[in-house]
Amino acid sequence: MRIIPAIDIINGKCVRLSKGDYATEKVYNEHPLEVAKMFENHGIKHLHLVDLDGAKASHIVNYKVLETIASKTNLAIDFGGGLKSDEDLKIAFESGANQITGGSIAVKNPDIFKSWLQNYGAGKIILGADANNEKVAVGGWLEESDKELIPFIQSYLKEGISYVICTDISKDGMLQGPSFDLYQKILNQTKNVFSNEVEKIKLIASGGISTYDELPRLAEMGCEGTIIGKAIYEHRISMKQLEKFILSGS
Repeated sequence: MRIIPAIDIINGKCVRLSKGDYATEKVYNEHPLEVAKMFENHGIKHLHLVDLDGAKASHIVNYKVLETIASKTNLAIDFGGGLKSDEDLKIAFESGANQITGGSIAVKNPDIFKSWLQNYGAGKIILGADANNEKVAVGGWLEESDKELIPFIQSYLKEGISYVICTDISKDGMLQGPSFDLYQKILNQTKNVFSNEVEKIKLIASGGISTYDELPRLAEMGCEGTIIGKAIYEHRISMKQLEKFILSGS
């Protein structure tokens, strides 16, 4: 299972929120590049970079931060937050993103999102299926849609999506453990979408990770990756532990 630390950006700084609430913003580092380099120095290969200003503004904002981290580290970056147009996508990939995550766009403008999937392929486009009470949340989580989470994911698997990041908003930034039950449910209920046994959803767990012991459990369940944010910044999980997990090849 891949370990994917998260850097969330507001005003070019590395921050964390609780439950996606912008009023809870806490700045952890003024220089996201320093944080990214620290991750890389501990054997981390992947980074989840979120443009929170972009999520609010509905267009890409912090692409310079992306460009800096992409050009000065070897981290494979997935980038999300406010990507709404073909131009946003072009800027993200030109700035060095390896993958992009589309959340609100997949709900509100599925035709554009499906065109990205066709043009760039399933290896480059991640579905961000963020949930509140098993309903899909959009717009930087500031609004809830009427879409049921699992049918929503199933519909995109049929369109060819393979990577899905699922954040349970009620857990995010709360350091109380992830939504094991929800992830199990998603894994169970997406098995029959694929006729080919080899293919299966690449589910990336996100939100609520609080201790090291949760990681082997998520790996065992069948999650392809786990995004870790506040647990790292609040020193609940040490970089040494993450290094050990990566080296063990779990």
